[in-house]
Amino acid sequence: MLKVGLTGSIATGKSLVSRYLQELGAYNIDYDVLSREVVEPGLPAWQDIVDYFGENILQPDRKLDRTKLGKIVFDDEAKRKKLESFIHPRVYIEADHQEKAFVESDADAVVVHEVPLLFEVGRDKAMDKTVVVYASEENQLKRLMTRDGMSKEDARSRIRSQMSVEDKRRQANYVIDNNGTIEETKRQVQDLYRKLTALAKKK
Repeated sequence: MLKVGLTGSIATGKSLVSRYLQELGAYNIDYDVLSREVVEPGLPAWQDIVDYFGENILQPDRKLDRTKLGKIVFDDEAKRKKLESFIHPRVYIEADHQEKAFVESDADAVVVHEVPLLFEVGRDKAMDKTVVVYASEENQLKRLMTRDGMSKEDARSRIRSQMSVEDKRRQANYVIDNNGTIEETKRQVQDLYRKLTALAKKK
């Protein structure tokens, strides 16, 4: 089994590469999905968040108002760290459960942990290999403006509020350059998957 951390930055194409890897046979654990699941009403992470931030961050259906919560923690690092301390440990437990199930059915599994903040929260330390999906800032801007209808200024602000994709690529074991055509990206992913499956069989 091989644990692979997959990340990128906004609009670099991480989800696209993740989908290609799954089509080739990799197992995927999506931390964005898990982070929503562990804060469902009544669960321990939800309760911790409500106890700390108050019930004013709830919607009428008792689910978290993610927009309101996001605004609270955006410029307050202490509150953001507190929120992460409620969510991340629960996400990691769920990810480990999923991984165990995959490995029980396939001892040579390539398990891709799709983690937006892989390096920022130190989850890369738990991985055997890391992969960054890279795109230039110019292409990130174009994609954000097209996909989300953002102005150039808003798109640039979103990009620069995150860790630089240049910094991420320097820390990664493998880089998928997603600046070219879909076919070029697919070829890189196929080559990467061959390398990862070979490593999984050696472990």
